[in-house]
Amino acid sequence: MRVLGEAGMKEKGELVDGMYTRVNHEALTQFVRKVLEKFGVPSEDAAITAQVLVKADLRGIESHGAARLKRYTDGLKNGVVKTNPNIATIYETPVTAVLDGDSGLGQVVSHKAMNMAITKAKQNHIGLVAVRNSNHFGIAGFYGLMALRQNLIGLVMTNSEPLVAPTFAKQKLLGTNPICVAVPTGGEGFVLDMATSVAPIGKIEVARRIGKKVPLGWGIDADGRITDDPEEISEGALIPLGGFGETLGGHKGYGLGVVVDVFSGVLSGASWGGNVGKTQGPVAPNVGHFFGAMRVEAFMPLEDFKARMSKFVRSLKDADKVTGLEEIYVAGEKSTYTEQVRRKVGVALDAKTVDMLTQLGLETGVELSFRKNVS
Repeated sequence: MRVLGEAGMKEKGELVDGMYTRVNHEALTQFVRKVLEKFGVPSEDAAITAQVLVKADLRGIESHGAARLKRYTDGLKNGVVKTNPNIATIYETPVTAVLDGDSGLGQVVSHKAMNMAITKAKQNHIGLVAVRNSNHFGIAGFYGLMALRQNLIGLVMTNSEPLVAPTFAKQKLLGTNPICVAVPTGGEGFVLDMATSVAPIGKIEVARRIGKKVPLGWGIDADGRITDDPEEISEGALIPLGGFGETLGGHKGYGLGVVVDVFSGVLSGASWGGNVGKTQGPVAPNVGHFFGAMRVEAFMPLEDFKARMSKFVRSLKDADKVTGLEEIYVAGEKSTYTEQVRRKVGVALDAKTVDMLTQLGLETGVELSFRKNVS
């Protein structure tokens, strides 16, 4: 994309010039909310889900944005995702809880769970909430940012349908199992939001939609061979963070993915590994999540911590740079910049996503006005 920052920073995202349409983020949020309401989702829950999806588009994570809407509406259609779930607390202590999401929209369940963790942290310095019987929840970073806005350290994990092959295997047995850690600083915060696979499945989906090859090393075909064809990877599996085999540390990414499933799946009472289903069905996926919030003041004064974090971040950014490269980034920096830009110029939607949203609009009678291409 061509929009540059003062220091040469580009918008984050997978889409390329001339292959996307700009859409006002507020108009898109209203469209998503109204579509979900047409499928029976209560207004407040629809609004939460729309905010999470469009936040992904704003932050340059198109794979988890409005492009996912049909997946959720398909789940709502076939009853796998409940419009009015009875989200219940199964276990609770002053600092922990387990929620049963009753197959509700993952965004709705997760918003409630992180708010519970935040409340516990404010009262008792730390809050940890595990979730069972949920669905795909969007970007982990949304919930980390909820904690960050309260000057808390946020921790977010989730499992997902099996898409990743363990090291030396060719069978999908783990999800992309993302981790988010959000930490207050003197600036916009440190926000690490990453899959434990080399690439999230959403990037493969984006490549398929725009007819683009992917870098070698993102995935394997059904026979376990490395491929750059997103169609073959969809039939095969993604590779754990670190890469194929053990040479570059693929076994470490595999281990991290398992850790996420221990907290999100095993500890919560949800499904884990190859047992996790899909949001669009045919059966309830029983996705599991894990949320944490921590008060810095349990360790030191908040302003002292922020000052130390700011110095730490500055030391990383001021490191000697590789020849030809002008900037060193920290986690969340590119996403924050991208959001600032896209709030002004609009989010970027590829042609197939525009077509899908248009069809959903026709199906539900909800209109979305697309802005002219402004790449």
